[in-house]
Amino acid sequence: MPGLFLEDLTEGRIIDADWTRTVTEADNVFFCALTMNVQKLHLDAEYAKGTEFGRPLVNSLFTLGLMIGMSVHNTTDGTTIANLGMTDVRFPAPVFAGDTLRVQTTVLASRASRSRVDAGIVTFRHEAFNQTGVRVATCERAALMRRRTIEREKP
Repeated sequence: MPGLFLEDLTEGRIIDADWTRTVTEADNVFFCALTMNVQKLHLDAEYAKGTEFGRPLVNSLFTLGLMIGMSVHNTTDGTTIANLGMTDVRFPAPVFAGDTLRVQTTVLASRASRSRVDAGIVTFRHEAFNQTGVRVATCERAALMRRRTIEREKP
C-alpha cells in the first residue's frame, strides 16, 4: 500500500507495517557510531554482562527511528509534507540484537489544516513489538499530510 492521504487517515484506523525486521549487532554499533553515542550499555558486551540485562541493549533512538521508518511505506510514503513533532515516546521493554520487530500504527486524530487548503494534520500512535509480542516502543507523531482533494473557497 502506498502512502495514504488525509482523507484515508480516519480516526481509529489501524495499519500494520508490511514487514518485520530483525535487529542486528551491526545495526546497533553502526547507529551508535553515526550518532557518536559511546554508552557502554550499547557497545561493551563485557560491561553489559554486569548489568541487569546481561547483554548490550540496542540504542533506543535506533529503535524509535526503525519503528517510525517501518511504518512509512504504507502510511506516509509520498504523502507526508513534514513531521510536526513526536511526543509520549516510551520504551517499556528492551530491544536486543536478534530481536525481530513488527510495527502497528493507529490514527489517533485527523483534521484539515486551518492555514493550508492542500493539507491536514494527522496524529499517529506507532507501536513496536518484538517476536514474542512484547511492546518495546511507542510514540505519538504529528504529521502534516497531503490532501487528495482540495476544498476551494467559494466566491
